[in-house]
Amino acid sequence: QVQLVESGGGLVQAGGSLRLSCAVSGSIFGINAMAWYRQAPGKQRELVARITSGDNTNYADSVKGRFTISRDNAKNTVYLQMNSLKPEDTAVYYCNADVYLPAWARSDYWGQGTQVTVSS
Repeated sequence: QVQLVESGGGLVQAGGSLRLSCAVSGSIFGINAMAWYRQAPGKQRELVARITSGDNTNYADSVKGRFTISRDNAKNTVYLQMNSLKPEDTAVYYCNADVYLPAWARSDYWGQGTQVTVSS
């Protein structure tokens, strides 16, 4: 069974930094793209950043220049470094991974979410 375990959320003042981690475990053959999404209260879940297996990245306009996504393939882990945090970054952050499975299968998995709260 594939699991995505996130860590690193918390409470921080505006202008501060946090680093989120998401580790993928289970019987997998590899990981294609990995991404971070977020969902604020009363809003739809939105893509924050995405990184491909070739380390190509894309970001939401609202976080460009402040957030950096990276991955460690040896550890099956994706990171989100968040700097210059703003109150509007407050949300539950979810990790997503496109995973290659045995028997040539492929599936999409989500983490349980980690709360990020930025105080003004």
